[in-house]
Amino acid sequence: MSQAIDSFVSSNSGRFLEELNKFLRIPSISTSPEHTADVAAAAEFVAASLKSAGLENVEIIPTDRHPLVYADWLHAAGKPTVLCYGHYDVQPPDPLELWHTPPFEPTIRDGNLYARGSADDKGQMYMHVKAVEALFAVYGKLPVNVKFLIEGEEEVGGASITKYVAAHHEKLKADVALVSDTALYAEGIPTLCIGLRGLIYMEVEATGPMRDLHSGLYGGAAPNAVFGLIELLGKVKDADGRIQIPGFYDQVAEPAAAEIASWKSLPFSEAEFLKKEVGSSRLTGEPDRMVLERVWSRPTLEVHGIAGGFTGAGAKTVIPATATAKVSMRMVPDQDPDQMYAAFEQWVAANTPAGIQTKVRKLSGGPAVVVNPEHPAIHEAAAAFKEIMNADCVFIRSGGSVPIVGDFAHHLGIPTVMMGLGLPDDGLHSPNEKFKLDNFYLGIRTVAHFFEKYGA
Repeated sequence: MSQAIDSFVSSNSGRFLEELNKFLRIPSISTSPEHTADVAAAAEFVAASLKSAGLENVEIIPTDRHPLVYADWLHAAGKPTVLCYGHYDVQPPDPLELWHTPPFEPTIRDGNLYARGSADDKGQMYMHVKAVEALFAVYGKLPVNVKFLIEGEEEVGGASITKYVAAHHEKLKADVALVSDTALYAEGIPTLCIGLRGLIYMEVEATGPMRDLHSGLYGGAAPNAVFGLIELLGKVKDADGRIQIPGFYDQVAEPAAAEIASWKSLPFSEAEFLKKEVGSSRLTGEPDRMVLERVWSRPTLEVHGIAGGFTGAGAKTVIPATATAKVSMRMVPDQDPDQMYAAFEQWVAANTPAGIQTKVRKLSGGPAVVVNPEHPAIHEAAAAFKEIMNADCVFIRSGGSVPIVGDFAHHLGIPTVMMGLGLPDDGLHSPNEKFKLDNFYLGIRTVAHFFEKYGA
């Protein structure tokens, strides 16, 4: 990496932080209708930042929900094109009482920047913008062609960007995409994620009697919707955490032996993982699979919440008429989302308790993705990471899902470099989300150097 880039980032670090803090103060909670104006304000901030960095053709693109932001610079003749993706929307900050400082008032403690969206994904997306600005400032041009596509619905399923990518092949044509919405395996270890689990997010509704009933008058005869839903979901896993849906594991692609060997060589401690990241009395899941397999390459089914009946203060002795559960399945390579959803629907229908009627609704979904580590862009990204951090780059998978990576592969036919600078304990979606401030600046340098190497 050129000394000039490093000097530019260092001399402008204070301004970069001020700008990021301004961005983080916008409560762009995409799932909350009352924050629609804030989401729009965040889109305006992104558009202004892209224009200020030196990009052209900046536009805010309306959608049925929250806008997309596009920009490009396409004057590097004969050089590859990188499509930079990020999202400016954030998760709700609840429960607020667990935050040590207000979620939308960025605060630095122990070298970490605490705020909702600091790591997921405002801070990481902003690294791309500042890397472009640094390259323009030093060279007056970019070493590669770039396109930016930033969304405001990632935290609510990303329906608008999926439709947009499918309909705009030529406009978004690129050689590779760049996403910084992942994490380093551990502090100081440069990491590229080359695999993501897919996701199907669903709602299961159970209905019992025609209305809430008095439990004294009808208890023992009338079906209870909440209890019926609990009974149903209680059957979906055995004591070892194996999912009991017929055919659930039939299409699972096992990781290659070399990949398993690589995971075994990582500095992973099950005890530390349990203590520092999970914080429970024990780990669960398939006992014949090591923990990294369970979270990276095995499918899952989780219940995220159950609503129904009376939960207020005091007592109300009713038999609930309805209950709803939020349920998701994480899928791995070779599992088809439509087939998995159909299998879950059939299982629910076959296992619904007597007296209960159920409906399953799919809210969002996307397939699992694996990227070829031999792709030239992945090779240059790993080399750039190594040179900036002075350590060998490792290749991992993530148990999470970034649906846009699958959309880029399916609709544009391009792989994605997943170059994240977060840390495993950043608390994404949780109170006290943070982003290590040094990693913010490190990310700007690394992205800039990747562009330099890929365009050489």
